[in-house]
Amino acid sequence: MKADFYDASNEAIFTPESFYGPRGDFADICIPVLSFEIHDYILNAFECVKCGQLIACNINTPIYVFEYDKKRIAFYQSSMGSAIASHQLIEANWITGAEKFVMFGSAGTLDFEQTDGKYIVPSKAYRGEGLSFYYCPAGDYIEVKCSGVVSDIFCKANIPYTEGAIWTTDSMYRETKALVDARKQEGCIAVEMEVAGVQSVCDFHNWKLYSFLCAGDVISDESYSVGELSEANHGLDKLNAALTIIEAL
Repeated sequence: MKADFYDASNEAIFTPESFYGPRGDFADICIPVLSFEIHDYILNAFECVKCGQLIACNINTPIYVFEYDKKRIAFYQSSMGSAIASHQLIEANWITGAEKFVMFGSAGTLDFEQTDGKYIVPSKAYRGEGLSFYYCPAGDYIEVKCSGVVSDIFCKANIPYTEGAIWTTDSMYRETKALVDARKQEGCIAVEMEVAGVQSVCDFHNWKLYSFLCAGDVISDESYSVGELSEANHGLDKLNAALTIIEAL
């Protein structure tokens, strides 16, 4: 079966312009927010103005803009998973004009000692999903190009972090012992569901992705613990860390 769907020789038959019209210019930076609690907090804590919406047959997702540190910041409720999150990011770029994205979410830790009490800054992501193979040549890993920038910002702000390889999966219910072992042997310290795809889209379009994760559940060779998953998903500390990144950009 063909495993490389990357085609750099042809333009796409249709683009977001087909659905949204001319490209917008509402924001400098965009935050795709995975947590509904953090999304609603931003909506209530800042003076937000709706600038557009992501259109789909099952739900329309509003995009809002607020001002922070003299920058125009867009945000929206991102869906989970590499394919949908990546396509939403493409459309958010078209609607808002933002080419810098600050994205954060929860992850399952594969190395509790290394990740405990620290944010995870992905340096590269194992491509255990499908979308990235349409946006860059086939390969096992994709480099997260702005990881050094995020690490430097966290270091200067005294924000605890660790940097390392992660695993992006399309199916959390197929994280088997053999697959967990294989990723750990390669040095992966966490598993999540968006980074590889979103990074591939940003690389393709020459956008910037500033990504970090918070470990919640614990995945070992033999067992699973839900751990601090709720806090990793919805803790407002991640928003504060994201705003620290925005201040430095």
